[in-house]
Amino acid sequence: MRIYQTDQLSNMGAAESLYVYNGLDTMVTLEVLEALLPQLTPVTQPIYDFSRALQGPVLEMNMRGVLVDEERRKETLAECRQAISRLTGNLNRIIREGIGFDFTISPNRKYMWPSDDQLKSIFYDVMCLPEVKKRNGNGELVRTVDHDALEKLNEYFWAEPVVQHIVALRDLSKKVSFLQTAVDPDGYLRTSFNIAGTTTGRFASSFSDFGTGTNLQNVENKLRAILIAPKGKKFCNIDLEQSDARAVGAIHWQLFRDSRYLDACESSDLHTTVARDGFPALKWTGDLKNDRDIANSKFVREWSYRDAAKRLGHGTNYQGQVDKMSRATHIPAHDVRAFQQSYLKRYPAFPLWWEWVERQIRDVHYITTMLGRRRYFFGHWRDPDTIRQAIAYEPQSITADTINRGLLSVWRANIGELLLQVHDSILFQFDEAREEDVVPRAVELIQQMVTLKEGRRFTIPAAAKVGWDWSDYHPVNNPDPDALRGYHASSRPSSRTRTPA
Repeated sequence: MRIYQTDQLSNMGAAESLYVYNGLDTMVTLEVLEALLPQLTPVTQPIYDFSRALQGPVLEMNMRGVLVDEERRKETLAECRQAISRLTGNLNRIIREGIGFDFTISPNRKYMWPSDDQLKSIFYDVMCLPEVKKRNGNGELVRTVDHDALEKLNEYFWAEPVVQHIVALRDLSKKVSFLQTAVDPDGYLRTSFNIAGTTTGRFASSFSDFGTGTNLQNVENKLRAILIAPKGKKFCNIDLEQSDARAVGAIHWQLFRDSRYLDACESSDLHTTVARDGFPALKWTGDLKNDRDIANSKFVREWSYRDAAKRLGHGTNYQGQVDKMSRATHIPAHDVRAFQQSYLKRYPAFPLWWEWVERQIRDVHYITTMLGRRRYFFGHWRDPDTIRQAIAYEPQSITADTINRGLLSVWRANIGELLLQVHDSILFQFDEAREEDVVPRAVELIQQMVTLKEGRRFTIPAAAKVGWDWSDYHPVNNPDPDALRGYHASSRPSSRTRTPA
């Protein structure tokens, strides 16, 4: 065997350099492992072992990919381009005739909207709107038209048409980019999952190891329809239900033995329960079924009380600020403030939890979740952003580790072929004839029970949908008969309508 002195290498041929590269790759990895193992503790060892165990199913998902319906992909791409053309024409006319700004989008432009400099001129110089500023990389306070700025500018009715067109065009541009993603020669779209891609334990994903594919964890519902099951196979998508909220309730119990929020989560309708707690002035009956009708009545703009409770409750859980929540939901600030006051009075463990997190960051600089994952926080304990990140960490991490534990169990049970993990859900395919055996078993494997203090049992429930493409069925917005529907849905079709080539 030839021995290479790696500090004295020069003038190597192509083949020889590959030998050295692969040798270094192997030996340096071994050196890292030998340095790492002695540092593992009773806290970090289980998470390290769990992460290593996930390499098997993750490698399979990376290699398998998801089949693309090429015909549907072309149809959807054509629809998006038509919409871009229509919106571009409208925007040109609004800017030229409505605002008086000399601008026409060139057909050769990469992006079908004005540049940032042109938008700054339109909003701040021509329309004379109050300038929204932020600090650039040099620490200078400069005017901006980023996403947050557009949200603020959208509040001015004479700017709203321009803002809405810009937002819609940017969204369509992202769709086109996804639909044009390079597919492998076998017709499959692949991604590359990174087990250690985030601090919470959630997977990150990007293009495949071969430079094709893309991140498949943030694909909107309509675009998911181009991803289909092969002939003879069917999809099953299993979602954790209200996982972050239930994790918050479990944390309240673990820290303070306060069961009120966890009890609300485990009621048959969390969002109606929260609506009753956040809007106490309404004439609630005390019967959850009847109260749901009240919660579904109109509150403000397009929101029902139940819609508002869902979003305001989630934001408040993570110490959401009134002004930011108001901008995000378009609910008046005084209504958001009133909701928070009633909500926190009903669930007083929230301020106690936030104070506990602040003390943890001040005293030990880390949070260890109830499932054993520890994260260190290096920001100052008086920095509000650091504290909000620390508050969100444990619930999000519990969700990530719960779905990944389930993913590993499904893989070990060998009841289907894993395809994707998307934050709080997994997608796999199985033989159509085995549906009644596979789906209930998979749900059982995902729903893993944890014993909390004083013996209270805690389970994040999971719900299964089945179909032949990855989009979710909706009778109006997506009446695709092959889309995913609830496993027990009575309207599920018995066979697929679009057979893959």
